[in-house]
Amino acid sequence: MTTDPNRNRSDDGSELFIGAMTGTSIDALDLCLCDFSATPPRLIAHHQEPLGATLTAQLTQLARGERQEPSESPAVDAIDLFGMADRRLAETTATGVARLLDQAGVAATSVRAIGSHGQTVRHRPDWRDQAFTLQLGDPSRIAELTGITVAADFRRRDMAAGGQGAPLAPPAHAALFPPGPEGRVVVNLGGIANASILLPDQAPLGFDTGPANTLMDAWHALHRGSPFDHNGRWAASGQVDETLLETLLADPFFAAAAPKSTGPEHFHLDWLGARGGERLAALPAGDVQATLLELTVESLAEAIAPWLGERPSMPVTLCGGGAYNQQLVARLRERLGTTVESSAALGIAPECVEGAAFAWLARQLLAGQPGNAPSVTGADGPRILGGIYPA
Repeated sequence: MTTDPNRNRSDDGSELFIGAMTGTSIDALDLCLCDFSATPPRLIAHHQEPLGATLTAQLTQLARGERQEPSESPAVDAIDLFGMADRRLAETTATGVARLLDQAGVAATSVRAIGSHGQTVRHRPDWRDQAFTLQLGDPSRIAELTGITVAADFRRRDMAAGGQGAPLAPPAHAALFPPGPEGRVVVNLGGIANASILLPDQAPLGFDTGPANTLMDAWHALHRGSPFDHNGRWAASGQVDETLLETLLADPFFAAAAPKSTGPEHFHLDWLGARGGERLAALPAGDVQATLLELTVESLAEAIAPWLGERPSMPVTLCGGGAYNQQLVARLRERLGTTVESSAALGIAPECVEGAAFAWLARQLLAGQPGNAPSVTGADGPRILGGIYPA
């Protein structure tokens, strides 16, 4: 295989980039092929590549800090497991890229680069004065298998500059969904919810607001045996318990000022049990699910209230898997009192937005342009994010 670093660069001025993103739900890899020759950028194709049971288990165990013994191996320690999952996720990414390009009828030689976020298995932006973040998905192997230059490791440079390393999406959201005169709030409802505040002629703002799906998914899996609550039907069947809701909302994260970011390292079932205590144990499981959905709604609404108060007609655009949860969307419309729409109304399906954001970050890196927004992450200044792994 040739090692010419320009072998994947087309000669026709192509501005095609692929974004590859797995989220905190650890369920699948979303790959998006985007054309940045237009403004705003245009989505060409999307493919979702399953992670498979073994890789999902490995990533989940790493994220939880638990020891895993894969069936095909003897007992392994955490470092061995990290390396195995790192390689397997890279191979899964390369398979997904091939299928995406085949679906789109696009040759690998036409793609400038893959922006690969990888899977975050630990994100500690404020941890004991030793902030760090870890993502898996070996970019060297992705480049070798696909023949396409890879851009990866986007978070650590921002953290080295004193930032949170997250969320990275707000400046990409500004490029994907240019705000009108009233501005726009883009809300990603993945495992964790984050909001991008996009105002005309201003630097983007953004922050994590708390759990979106991570607690609901975990509670549903525990009690119903499937990974998520389809359309929020189980939550809709329950009653919100205001006492439990107030107890959960008392977590200091919700009142903390931005910049701030979080993850399932903080919001997990052990956190729910510790916070909920006897009240949690006394409630029907369906009422807890309804309360967890309301936790997502209320924490998000309170976080973006200052901007909606100033601009009550500012639209809210939803992306991520939670945008398909009909009960969650209905409650957000009731609570926010403004236009709440899917990103699909603006030309990019909800499951594609974060992948498109990492395609944008890859483009910024190859152009030698900053990818972070210090107004969002708290970094000391604009930084070029990530590393380049030539094909």
